[in-house]
Amino acid sequence: MSEQPGLRERKKQRTYREISDAAIALFLADGFDKVSVEQVASAAGVSKPTLFRYFPAKEDLALHRLADHEDEAARVVRERLTDQSPLDALHHHFLDRLHARDPVTGLNDDPQVLAFHSLLYGTPRLVARLYEYTMRAESALTQALDENGAIASRLAAGQIVAVQRVLALENWRRVSAGEAADAMVSDAVASADLAFGQLRQGLTALS
Repeated sequence: MSEQPGLRERKKQRTYREISDAAIALFLADGFDKVSVEQVASAAGVSKPTLFRYFPAKEDLALHRLADHEDEAARVVRERLTDQSPLDALHHHFLDRLHARDPVTGLNDDPQVLAFHSLLYGTPRLVARLYEYTMRAESALTQALDENGAIASRLAAGQIVAVQRVLALENWRRVSAGEAADAMVSDAVASADLAFGQLRQGLTALS
């Protein structure tokens, strides 16, 4: 009996992924605005009401791949080593993700990843929805830094999330312009070191 919740959760996650994958395939082929929710439901083999139980808005169908990253910075802070500062933990984590070519860092030139990012940043409705994801990421990080959500922690979280976003966008800009991700690693690491170094100068309480 104890395994049942785990099995249900895995099935739920699989359904999320299958619906989202079907949606993204259609969005990439025909464009986000030209694909209806009904078409996505049909392609995924589910009813429209079922689709909306998993995804409240059409935009979420495309952004599901980013959902797991909403509280990533918060998790890194909470799970850091006892002698490691929040900023150091986030810095090292971002470098690890760069070396792993995590698409969230922008340093990934896989054609499918590039196509997805072009869809994301080229669709105003998705960019607007992504802003909501960013706000939730900031809120989660704020709570990880300070459960009381003090203004200093809110300001710090906003700056940290902004730095990660700018670094990822710059990497994506260069990759989408034709540069190879492997050839960009040194530059991407140097930019991350510079950015987090600037944060340390201004966020001394977290250093």
